[in-house]
Order: sequence, then structure tokens, then C-alpha cells
Amino acid sequence: MKRTTTKLADGRELIYYDRDGSADRDTVDQRLLEPVDSRPELRLDLATGDWVTIASHRQGRVHHPPSDACPLCPSWDGHHSEIPATEYDVAVFENRFPSLAGRMGRCEVVCFTPEHGASFADLTEDRARLVLDAWTDRTENLSALPGVEQVYCFENRGAEIGVTLAHPHGQVYAFPFVPPRTAKMVAVADTHRRVTGGNLFEDLLAEARAAAPRVVLAGEHWTAFVPYAARWPYEVHLYPHRRVPDLTHLTEAERAEFPGMYLELLRRFDRLFRREEDAAPTPPTPYISAWHQAPKTGGQELALHLELFTVRRSAGKLKFLAGVESGMDSFVNDVAPEAAARRLREVAS
Repeated sequence: MKRTTTKLADGRELIYYDRDGSADRDTVDQRLLEPVDSRPELRLDLATGDWVTIASHRQGRVHHPPSDACPLCPSWDGHHSEIPATEYDVAVFENRFPSLAGRMGRCEVVCFTPEHGASFADLTEDRARLVLDAWTDRTENLSALPGVEQVYCFENRGAEIGVTLAHPHGQVYAFPFVPPRTAKMVAVADTHRRVTGGNLFEDLLAEARAAAPRVVLAGEHWTAFVPYAARWPYEVHLYPHRRVPDLTHLTEAERAEFPGMYLELLRRFDRLFRREEDAAPTPPTPYISAWHQAPKTGGQELALHLELFTVRRSAGKLKFLAGVESGMDSFVNDVAPEAAARRLREVAS
């Protein structure tokens, strides 16, 4: 992998990741851009102890532009995007409308491919591996920044999720605090260690691998399974068999197996709601894909894993977070985890 760092016209960092070591990344950003004016504010919710980010400047971000004005496509004559090059493999840049910035963390955009109409599931294994290498590199570099507590790599896919740019991309957040979900897992894992003497995530993986009805895919180094108490209609957790805190600690063998398994999971998600009798093609399955990595503070018991889930519960129905989920953070799942795992096994390619 070749890593090339440059600057955009307003001073934001842009990083190219290439498989070809001879790739030339000298193209200069020709745009006339005003300096980024983002002043997010962190406020503590005294009732829950959770940090809330106030980022009103994000109201002005680009919202569903036409494909010929996409800011994530390569640049060409007459169109200057966030990526000055006329082609790229994987590109990462600082978000122009960040939720976190300066002393309060950092937000980056990860462009998986220059192909506007593609998706992550369309990538080759080599390209998916390059994305994994980019995630790993960003985890290492952002974790080293002063004040950063946790690095979170994720992808939102689909308008149903709230995506405002159709181009296949993900994001990386460098949090200056431990987010609520991670803090909850830290507390539960610490209690599990005190009560049982074992590691929570090792035990969860062992239990899932022993519960064949909930296993979706099993490899030499990774297992994908539906959790016992899944919150979402179709939710899969992908664990390496060896407990590690974050992406930087994976071995070469673990990295080599990941792309094939992950791409297969994404393709199965896209086949979930397809029916042979449908005259029109089923829209791509909306999903969130989220890497959980250990934070700097209190994360000794946490284990790297990926959570993949969709808000779609059937071909024509979405799982909305209404009064119980949004108001009380108490999930009600409409699909039994065992049934979800069975369906995900049935749609194998």
C-alpha cells in the first residue's frame, strides 16, 4: 500500500491510499475555498452523563447533489471535487462539515471507490483490503492525537439511514470522550470479569460459535453471527477469533481473511429482501456498518468487532425508532435472531 498525504485548498488534509506504488498524487486542488468555519460544542447532559455535540454549522452541508456534482467523485474538466485527482483507489479527507474538530476531535470521510454508482459490496477483495488498511492507518494516526479517546470507523448506506451523499463512502470519528455505547460495554465487561473471571467478548464469541442456529459465516480467523439479544431485525456481529483491542493489532492472516467474509455478508444483506416474483428490482438494503474498538481509557476488557445491521425488517417495511426505542432506549425486535440468521444463511451466493 502507498500512502500519500496532501492538502486541499482550504488546508484540510487529504490522503490517498493506492495499491500501485507508482501512483502520482501531485494534482493540486484548484478550487477557491473559504477556510473551514466549524465551531462544534460539547455539552454534558447532566441527567444521563452523556456528552452531546452541538454542531449547527452542519445545516449547510451538501444534500443529495446530482451525480455530475458529486463532491466525492474524482475531479475532471469543469468539475472540481473534494478529490483533485482524476482517479483514485481509496481516498480519505477531513470533513468540511465536521461534528468534531480541533481540540474536540476530528471527522474524516473515507471514499471506497471512484465509481459513483457502486457500493462496498461491488468492491474486489483487493480493494476491500485496501479499505481495511486505510481504516487501520486512520485508527493508528488518530489515536495518537492529543485528547482522542476512541476512533470509530463506520459506514451509513442508504437514504433510509439518512445518507446525504450517494457515492459509496464511510466516515471516521476521533472522539474526545468515550461514547455512551462504549461506556456501557466497558461497565458490563468489567462486571463480567469480576463475576466470572473471564472476558465478556471471548465468552460471547464462544457462546455464539456453540449456538449453530445463530452463526451466519465461519472462517479460520473470523465468525459472523446474529447476537442472542439482537436489537435490529437483521443484525450481524463479525468477531476475530483472537481478542484484540483495535484494527492495528490484527495479524496478516486475519487481515487477509476479512475482505472475503465481509463482502459476502454485505452481498447477503443485499439479497435479503429480493424475491423471484418481483417485477422491479428491490432497492439496495440500507445498513450501518460499525467498527467497535477499545478506547484509551478503561477499555482493557473490550474486543474489536464489527456490527452490521439494517433498519429494514421486510421488503416494504422499516424498523422505526419510535417512542419505546427513542424515548427509553429500550429496543423491541420484530424478527427472532435465529430466524434472521437462518435467512442470512439461505441467501448465500
